[in-house]
Amino acid sequence: MKILIIEDEKQLAKSIVTALRTEGYVCEAAYTAAEANEKIPMFDYDCILLDINLPDDNGLAILETIKSLNKTDGVIIITARNSVEDKVKGLNLGADDYLAKPFFMPELIARVSAVIRRKRFDGSNKIVFQEITIDLFGKSVTVNGQELDLTRMEYGLLVFLTANKNRVVSKNAIAEHLSGDNAELLDKFDFIYSHMKNLKRKLTDAGSEDYIKTVYGLGYKFSA
Repeated sequence: MKILIIEDEKQLAKSIVTALRTEGYVCEAAYTAAEANEKIPMFDYDCILLDINLPDDNGLAILETIKSLNKTDGVIIITARNSVEDKVKGLNLGADDYLAKPFFMPELIARVSAVIRRKRFDGSNKIVFQEITIDLFGKSVTVNGQELDLTRMEYGLLVFLTANKNRVVSKNAIAEHLSGDNAELLDKFDFIYSHMKNLKRKLTDAGSEDYIKTVYGLGYKFSA
């Protein structure tokens, strides 16, 4: 799952990135509205953490941009402004949640998880696809009740594929989702092939059908 943190307080942004990465999220940070407005049209995020009080623009203007682009990214407004007016305006513009500073990291992580579940997985803590069950809360995967030993990257890859089931996802989209900003530095997709191969092997060894199909020249498709 890929998160964008739009926050001008760099130390706070770094703390959020550290906390979310510990939970297995891929994170990117933007410290100004200008940086955020460059990233938002180019990439898809599972959740955007948006500070209202930015040095070069009001965060609500960014929220309006997100909605004008018809993007489905979840949005949590994070701000020191604890006024009812800001909260109501943000929610009316399409924000999914609101969190006032100061806050505890466990609460932030819980809210991010809840927004992603609502936006991507119909509010469920589990994804069930045929014999495969993914526990989003426990970050575990079972095939016919047998738990798999997946790496963090393999788990993230499987969740991304199932979230986009029956759709072709490009190698670029997978690289960006799994590596964030670092994907721009990759000249080859060998790491995708390696993780994909290992994931497919672990699933089939546990008795799963092979639902990950290669669509030559385009990418991959997860379907029955």
